[in-house]
Amino acid sequence: MGIWQGRRVLVTGGAGFIGSHLADRLMTLGATVTVADNLSKAGNGYLLDVWKDHGLRPEDTGQKGELRAGDHRLIECDLQDVASARYAVTGQQVVFQLAATIGGRGYIDTHPADCCGNLALDYNVISEAYRAGVEHVAYASSACVYPVSLQTEYGSTHLLEEEEAFKDGTANSDREYGWAKLMGEMELDAFHRQYGLKGSAVRYVTAYGEREDDTHAIIALIRRAVERQDPYIVWGTGEEDRDFTHVSDIVDGTILAAERISDGTPVNLGTAKRYKIKDVVRMILDIVGFEPRELVFDTSKPTGVVTRALDIRRAKDLLGWKPKVGLQEGLRRTIQWFAEARPKPVETIT
Repeated sequence: MGIWQGRRVLVTGGAGFIGSHLADRLMTLGATVTVADNLSKAGNGYLLDVWKDHGLRPEDTGQKGELRAGDHRLIECDLQDVASARYAVTGQQVVFQLAATIGGRGYIDTHPADCCGNLALDYNVISEAYRAGVEHVAYASSACVYPVSLQTEYGSTHLLEEEEAFKDGTANSDREYGWAKLMGEMELDAFHRQYGLKGSAVRYVTAYGEREDDTHAIIALIRRAVERQDPYIVWGTGEEDRDFTHVSDIVDGTILAAERISDGTPVNLGTAKRYKIKDVVRMILDIVGFEPRELVFDTSKPTGVVTRALDIRRAKDLLGWKPKVGLQEGLRRTIQWFAEARPKPVETIT
C-alpha cells in the first residue's frame, strides 16, 4: 500500500468514468478518498458500486448532497463555484483534479462555451488547494493540448512529444477543450513556480473501458454491435486513427505521476500505437459476433483530428510506466462489462 495508506485524498470527478476507477484503486491502496462531483455524467451509481465492492454501505451524513461510506465521502457540488471548491479541498493532503465538462468529439464540437467552464473549474480547484495547504495536486490533462497542425495527415507515424504542446514556441490546441486543458497545466505550473505547490500533470489520449458512455467512440461502437444495429454507422471515413488506452493503464500512470513528479512536468499516457477506426470496428464486430449487412461511414459527423498517438518515453523514464492492456484485451473487457451492465444510452450530440 505504501505512501497512500491513510492519506486523505480528494478525487474531483470521482463518480465518473476514469474518476471512479481512480477512486477504487486509491481505496485499495489504503487512502481515505473523498469524491467531489456534480453527478451530471453518471450520477452516483459507479461510485456506489465501488463502495459496494469494498464492502461499504452509503449513509447520509446530514449534510445536503453528501454521503459517507466508512471513512470515504461523496460531495455533490459544482466546482465552478469557489466556495464549493474550497469546501471540497479542505483537509485533503492530495487532490486529483479530474473534474471537467467533457464528452467525445460530438460534444466538444457542439458545446464550446460549456468547455470554457473548465478554465474556471481548474483555477478554483488549484488555487483553493494551495490556500488549503494541500501537499500535491495531480492534474488530468489531455492530448487535445497538442497542435492540430501535427495531426492532419492520414497514415502519419508521428508520435506527439510533450514539448510539442508549444511547438516553435507557440500553441495551437484542439478547440476550446484543448485550450482549457493546456491552461490548466499552465495554472498548475504557475502555482508551483510562484508558491511552490507540488503537482503532476498527465495527458490522456482516447481512454476507454468499463463505465465509459456513448459520447465516446468505443462505447458508441460497442452499443451498435451489441444491439445489432443495421445499418451499422461509423462517424468519419474510418481512416482516422487513435492511440487507444485502457482505463486501468490510465489510472496506474496517474497515480505513479503523483508519486514521482512534483514540479508539474507533463507526461503522456498512451500506448504509442495507432489503430484506424475501421480496424477497431472490425475488432468489435468480431468479438461481439455480429456482421451487419450494411456498414455506413458518415462523414457529416464530427471526427476531430485525422491522427493522434503519443510518445511515451518520458512516462517510461520518469515513472517506470508502460501500458499493460492491449487493445484486443481491453475491448473484450469493455464489451463484457457492457453486455452485463447494459448502461442507458447517452446522446452523443445534444
